[in-house]
Amino acid sequence: MSGHSKWANIKRKKEATDSAKAKIFTKIGREMAVVVKEGGPDPANNAKLRDLIAKAKANNVPNDNIDRIIKKAAGDGEKNNYEDMVYEGYGPSGVAVIVECLTDNKNRTAGDIRHYFDKFGGNLGTSGCVSFMFSDRGTVILENNGADEDKLMEDCMEAGADDFNVEDDVVEISCDPNSVGSVREALEKMGYAVLSAEAEKIPSTYTNLEDEDAIRKMGLLLEHLEDNDDVQNVFHNWGNMPEDEEED
Repeated sequence: MSGHSKWANIKRKKEATDSAKAKIFTKIGREMAVVVKEGGPDPANNAKLRDLIAKAKANNVPNDNIDRIIKKAAGDGEKNNYEDMVYEGYGPSGVAVIVECLTDNKNRTAGDIRHYFDKFGGNLGTSGCVSFMFSDRGTVILENNGADEDKLMEDCMEAGADDFNVEDDVVEISCDPNSVGSVREALEKMGYAVLSAEAEKIPSTYTNLEDEDAIRKMGLLLEHLEDNDDVQNVFHNWGNMPEDEEED
């Protein structure tokens, strides 16, 4: 997630290959398993599950898959206990990287993440080494249905948003990261089509890469991180990454 092209990332995911979609389904499934165990299988009483169901539908996860994941996590079928792990480090030329994971084997995951950083010209750091360069923000993406901007601003503020930005085909809304679910629900009730609603980490500064080898290695680092089933989110401050490689 480069912090300035969220909609490009969403479109890329919607156009993903079958194998990439399977990865997305797996990652969302893990998140669902965790929140069902924490808050129960009823989305009416579990706001985190409600948000994940909306995220799953936005990523074209079939309803049957969603129901199966919830039932498995609520019963005895889900034997894995996943833990949250966050890794911080630097890619080539000092690009800051935060990797959020859900894992049932911390040693395996730590070994994999360290291997990727070492192999592609980076280094894994200690907790807090780059997180100070990022701030948490909620981002809600709406379809731009040609609504009047004054009306749009009024509705966004009423829903609890802090700011909004109108682009060609979408509206990008900023809000408190803890309010993403309530803002999404409020806007949906007003009739807006929500394309995405997630908490993100936004970099305060960006690092541009000019060296071709550094660009290649940074792209491979992100590719390998995203391809790992244990990795849920990758945030970085690579400012001039090629558009077709942008990660979330």
